[in-house]
Amino acid sequence: MVLDSHTHSWGPPSADHPWVNGPIVENDVADYSVSTVFRNEALLAEMDAAGVDEAVVVGYPVCEWTDNWYTVEAAEEHDRLYGIVMVDQFADDAAQTLRDAMAVDDVLGFRLGGICPYDRMWETFDTSVTWLRDAIHETEFWNVAVETDAVVQVLVHVDQLDQAVELVEAYPELTFLFDHFAYADPETPLDEGGFDRFADLAEYDSVGVKISEVVHQSNTGYPYTDMHDHVRWLLDAFGRERVVWGSDFPNVSDEARYEETLTWLDHVDELSDVDREWLTGRSFRRLTGLE
Repeated sequence: MVLDSHTHSWGPPSADHPWVNGPIVENDVADYSVSTVFRNEALLAEMDAAGVDEAVVVGYPVCEWTDNWYTVEAAEEHDRLYGIVMVDQFADDAAQTLRDAMAVDDVLGFRLGGICPYDRMWETFDTSVTWLRDAIHETEFWNVAVETDAVVQVLVHVDQLDQAVELVEAYPELTFLFDHFAYADPETPLDEGGFDRFADLAEYDSVGVKISEVVHQSNTGYPYTDMHDHVRWLLDAFGRERVVWGSDFPNVSDEARYEETLTWLDHVDELSDVDREWLTGRSFRRLTGLE
């Protein structure tokens, strides 16, 4: 059974849920091959066509970034969809907001945008920001994360992995998943600089890494051969039980069809059929306790 660990969907704008994220609306959604409003039902249809059985809907901040209404709806109304919400750890009600979200069946956890400036969350990226270190000290919030067994999904750049190591060291009992190769590109050295901090993260059994959004990381196009060494390096470091495939569809639909975000794995040398089975479902289920 194929499970896509990283997809997005979003509902129409309304008075209660206006679209306020100008950069996403004006620069991103307009370039996607899918409808401007990409509903959960449309995602399920795309999954069926690509041979994907289940998927995780990661909050898509077209509305206010902490407005999780459509992600929660995906988890509540569709048996094949799970949800990852977004919560402001510094908000006064952060702990209760997380507790309420985790009370929804099939909401699995939350996402941290450590690559985003805190005052422009999910509007732009800045690899020099360090607020993730400050978030570590929001102990009431993290206590609820531990209490509810929330999965922590983290988006940082390779140059910020030192902050990620500090976060995991502070809360090793939580499950962490790191998105999109930590934005490594084909020229990123694997055994030096920032990427090698993944070796430190691999020391924790509760940490996994997602080989997601490869479409945008690669410079060569399908089947993205210039990123295959990164896959093999991560498999050596984490083992196939903690490397997780995700498509990032439809965010990558400007350059790829959904099926291509999955079938590129067939072209990675040395991957067995069993390896691919782990990457495309078993590893995520094991890490998150869904198996």
